[in-house]
Amino acid sequence: MTKLNKLKWVVAIAMAFFIGVNTAPLVSANAGSSTNNQYTNTQHEATQKHSTTDKAKTGNKDARKSVTSVRSQGVDWAKYQGYNGVKGYKNDQFAIAQIGGSYGGTFINQATYNSQVASALNQGMRAHTYIWYGVGGSTQLGKQCLDYYLPRVKTPKGSIVALDYEDGASGSVKENTDAIIAGMQQIKNAGYTPMYYSYKPYTLAHVDYQRIVKRFGTSLWIAAYPDYNVRSTPYWGTFPTMDGVAIWQFTSTYINGGLDGNVDLTGITKNGYDGNTPTPSKPTNKKAVHVTYALHQKGKQWLSPVKDFGSGSNGFAGVPNSVHDMLYIKVNHGTIKYRVHTKEDGWLPWVHKANKNDTVNGVAGIKGHTIDGVQMYYTTPSGETYQQAYYRSQTTQRANYLGTCADNGSVAGYDSWAGMLGEPLDRLQIHINDNSKY
Repeated sequence: MTKLNKLKWVVAIAMAFFIGVNTAPLVSANAGSSTNNQYTNTQHEATQKHSTTDKAKTGNKDARKSVTSVRSQGVDWAKYQGYNGVKGYKNDQFAIAQIGGSYGGTFINQATYNSQVASALNQGMRAHTYIWYGVGGSTQLGKQCLDYYLPRVKTPKGSIVALDYEDGASGSVKENTDAIIAGMQQIKNAGYTPMYYSYKPYTLAHVDYQRIVKRFGTSLWIAAYPDYNVRSTPYWGTFPTMDGVAIWQFTSTYINGGLDGNVDLTGITKNGYDGNTPTPSKPTNKKAVHVTYALHQKGKQWLSPVKDFGSGSNGFAGVPNSVHDMLYIKVNHGTIKYRVHTKEDGWLPWVHKANKNDTVNGVAGIKGHTIDGVQMYYTTPSGETYQQAYYRSQTTQRANYLGTCADNGSVAGYDSWAGMLGEPLDRLQIHINDNSKY
């Protein structure tokens, strides 16, 4: 969930609380989990794995027993997961999407929110909402924030609207807590289920969470990670032993490349859905889009064009272990723009046409210059089911394809462009769809 790259600062606070408070295991929520970040902190991870007290272990055992029959797993999404969101696993049952929020008094909307909610519902997931609540200790600013965002919530009445409070706290614990409680009450008055999101060290430093629990009951959504390894299920050794935890965000690397994974401990994510799961809906206006593309082998000739992608030598454009200098891409429906990065020139201008005989405006690249990166963006015609370009590449210096890219950033890990700078691109695969087929 978190949007700021301040992992080292979080670690410092976590270590400080580990030294000073022995009533709970060390918490390792990440404050910079955009999908393109990679995390390594072996010493920190090792400390966390061995820091659980006997009291915490007992609490974890009780937690496991109490949630066996009700818990479900799901994800939370920000702009990094793109317009469709990213489902971690087939059995994920809920998604919590960011609508926007107050960043020091500036309201910034998430353009991905509406379509993420629709995508979650279409996939049969219970959709919920969270708001970045960077209001410090200002109850007035909190009210302005919620006055602005509550009318824009697209999830059903009764669903969760969580306040993400993990940055910008004032020096007054009382004022911070007052602002949070006032905001949660405003959410409740509007007909939604209020929740407080943060990570344990930050909460202990800046918020009297017991006041929140006393007022709203089991309403905390707390992040605590044992490490940054890919985890599809919770590691209970770092369960955040606090009163009132309803949802535990147990990892920011739910899948390879990064995605927040959560477990619902009480069934709170069923609020707004009468205990039911939405019925998946099929797209009603999805068009079949085919993409044709070809690479020019450096010093030789244009290679045969490829349509979409398949297996074997017909499944990609290019020649293995070869160097290429020009590319063209065209679609049979909608529009696509594309560009290449070369070792000699950097990123070249976007190209909107596809004509191998027009090396100025009809292809991307410069004859004789080595392509080592490709970027593209597909535009879906108005009124149709949203689709995008999914593409991946391989280089002459690595075995196997690099990560999948998506033109709106909805695939974790490799969203910006395909390739590896400095390494000649030797093959390319593309398809247009509303989900990746790789």
